[in-house]
Amino acid sequence: MLARRPRRPLQALQRRSQELKQQVDSLLSESQLKGALEASKRRDIYQRCIQLKQAIDENKNALQKLNKADEPAPVGNYNQKKEEEHSLLDKLTHQLQELAVSMRRENITEIGALTEREEDDNSAEEDEDDDDDEESEESEESGEEEEETEEEEEEKQENESHGQATSKEYIAIGDFTAQQVGDLTFKKGEILLIIEEKPDGWWIAKNAKGNTGLIPRTYLELYNKEGGQESSEEGSEEDVAGEDETAEGAEVKQRSDSHWSAVQKAISEISTVDVLTTMGAIPAGFRPSTLFQLLEEGNQFQASYFLQPELTPSQLAFRDLMWDAKMGTIRSRPSRVSLILTLWSCKMIPFPGTSVQVLSRHVRLCLFDGNKVLSNIHTVRATWQPKKPKTWTFSPQVTGILPCLLDGDCFIRSNSSSPDLGLLFELGISYIRNSTGDRGELSCGWVFLKLFDASGIPIPAKTYELFLNGGTPYEKGVEVDPSVSRRAQGSIFYQMMTMRRQPQLLVKLRSLNRRSRNILSLLPETLIGSMCSIHLLIFYRQILGDVLLKDRMSMKSADLMSNPVLATFPTLLEQPDVMDALRSSWAEKESTLKRSEKRDKEFLKATFLLVYHDCVVPLLHSTSLPPFRWAEEETEAARWKAIADFLKQNQENEGALQALLSPDGVHEPFDISEQTYDFLGEIRKKAA
Repeated sequence: MLARRPRRPLQALQRRSQELKQQVDSLLSESQLKGALEASKRRDIYQRCIQLKQAIDENKNALQKLNKADEPAPVGNYNQKKEEEHSLLDKLTHQLQELAVSMRRENITEIGALTEREEDDNSAEEDEDDDDDEESEESEESGEEEEETEEEEEEKQENESHGQATSKEYIAIGDFTAQQVGDLTFKKGEILLIIEEKPDGWWIAKNAKGNTGLIPRTYLELYNKEGGQESSEEGSEEDVAGEDETAEGAEVKQRSDSHWSAVQKAISEISTVDVLTTMGAIPAGFRPSTLFQLLEEGNQFQASYFLQPELTPSQLAFRDLMWDAKMGTIRSRPSRVSLILTLWSCKMIPFPGTSVQVLSRHVRLCLFDGNKVLSNIHTVRATWQPKKPKTWTFSPQVTGILPCLLDGDCFIRSNSSSPDLGLLFELGISYIRNSTGDRGELSCGWVFLKLFDASGIPIPAKTYELFLNGGTPYEKGVEVDPSVSRRAQGSIFYQMMTMRRQPQLLVKLRSLNRRSRNILSLLPETLIGSMCSIHLLIFYRQILGDVLLKDRMSMKSADLMSNPVLATFPTLLEQPDVMDALRSSWAEKESTLKRSEKRDKEFLKATFLLVYHDCVVPLLHSTSLPPFRWAEEETEAARWKAIADFLKQNQENEGALQALLSPDGVHEPFDISEQTYDFLGEIRKKAA
C-alpha cells in the first residue's frame, strides 16, 4: 500500500479555509431562523461567531507567515493563490461581523449593554438619562464587579483620610475636553489624583474639586511634589515600561538630523491646534503636519531635488546617470526597492467641526527609517462624498483630463540599505479657521509600513489594512480619536467591532512585471511619484543623458548649458497642473504618430521637445497664470482656466507661436535662467 503523500502547506491552509467557510455557511443558515430561536440558542450562535473568528484569524496569521520557499515543489500562481485565500478569509470575517450585529439587535444578554454604548458613541449628542439607563442594564450583568469596585474605592478613600493614600499624582501635559458623559475635563498643568489605572489607557482620576472621571493616559506625566514633573528615570518601573517608546521619539538631547528643526517647529506651533482641540473642533490625536513642515523648509524633500542627477563621493562622475553606448541611451539602474503602490481608501477618518473649513484632504508619503526621511515627500489628494465624510477615496488610475494630483498609483524607488526602511504615510487636511481666517495643515494620523521583515526579505505584494496612529511620527502610543479605542475591552467580538471603527488606510503593493521593472530602472535611484507622469520623467532623464553624457564637448567642462527643458522641467513637479497640461498635449500629439514613429526613440524625443516648447515654456512665464498656491480654490480655478484657454488656442492655431507673438499675450521679462542649465548648481552631492 502506497504511503499517503503529505499535503503542501498552502494546500493545507486552503483546505482549512474551505472547512471554515462551510462552518460559516452553516451558521448563517441557522441564523435565518433566529426569530423562532430561544435566547439560549441565539447566545450559542454568538459564541460560535467568536470561536470561528478566532479560527479565521489563526488561519490568516499562518497564511501571512507562509512563503513560497516552504513548498516542497513549485506551485503555479503562488502569490495569486495566497491573495485569493486572504480575500476569502476577509469575506468570512465580514459575514461573521454582519451576523453578530444582527444577533446584537435581538438584545442578546451577553452584548445588550455593549449595543447601547456603541450607539451612544455614534450619536453627535449624548443624553445623561440614556447613560443612566445603560448603567442600570449593565448592573444586572456586572453587579458583583461594581460592588468590588465600590469597596476598593471606599478603602482608598479611607486610606487617604488616614494619610495613607496609595494613589499617584500626575500632572497634565495638555488640555483635554470631555467627549462624553463620564469623562473628566482638565487643563494643562493641573494635578490629578489617579484612582484606578485601566489597561486600555483610560484611567479614573479625581481633580482638586473632587470631580471624578475618565482621562487619557497619554496626557499625563508623573508628578513629583518636590520638583514638579518627574522624569521617566525617576518614575516607577511600570511607568518607565509604559513610556519607553515615547521617550525614544521625544528625546531632549540635540539632534543632528537635517529635518529635525521642522519637527521642533511643528511641536512648537501648536497653539492653534490646542485651541481647536479644546473647542472640540478636532480630535485629541490631531497634530500640525510634520511632513508639510519639512516641505516648507526648502527643496531638499521635493521631487524636483531628487530628479536631479547625483554625484559620486569623489564628485568626479555621476552616480545614478550613466551612458549605455550599445543601446544609445542612459543605462538602467536597478535598486533595492522598486515597486508600485496603490492608495485605495481611508476609512473612519474623524471629521472636523463646523468651526473649521477643510480646503484639501490628502495623503503625504515618503521613505522613512523610523528616524529620517530618505526621499521626496509625495502628495496625493483624496476625494470624498458629503454623505460619507469619514471615507476618503483615490483614483487608482488617472487617464485623460483627470489631474495627476489625484493619481493613487505611485512608483517607489530607493537604494537605501537601512534594515528599517519603510513607507511613512501621513493623512492630512489643509484648513482655514472660520473665526480668524488662519490657515494651517493638520495631520489626521500616520502609519509606518516596513518594507522588509527581520530577516531582510521584502514584504509580500498584497493589500494592507493599516491602522493609523495619532500625534506625530516621533510620538508613540497616541491615538487619533481616544473616544473610540478606550472601549476595546470586553468580548473578542466587541474588540473586533471596535477595531472596525478605528481610522485606517488601505494600500496595495503591486509586484512588477518585466516591462514595469525596465521602465522604473530608468528613473533616479530614489524617487516617489505618480505613475501617470512616469513617461514624461523618463523623457527628461533621457534628454539629461544626451546633454550631460553624450553631447558634452568635454567631461571636464562645467559650463552653463543652453537647454530650456532641463532648466525648467523640474519645476513642473511642484506645479502639477502644468504637468497635466504637458501630459495632455503629449497624449494628443502621440495619438497622431504612426506606429513606426512611435518605435523610433530619437524621433519621439525630438517630438517631445517640440511639444514642450509649444506648451510648457510659454505657460510657465505667462502673466495670466497666477502663482501656484496649495489648497487655494480660487487660485487653482484661475490657473485651470488659464491653462485650458491656452491649450485651446494652441489646438486652434496648431502651435504656440501665434500666442507668443500676439500683442494680447503678456509674458514675464526674459531671464537667462529660463534658458540655461547649471548642472553643478542643481545636482545632488553624495556625502562621502
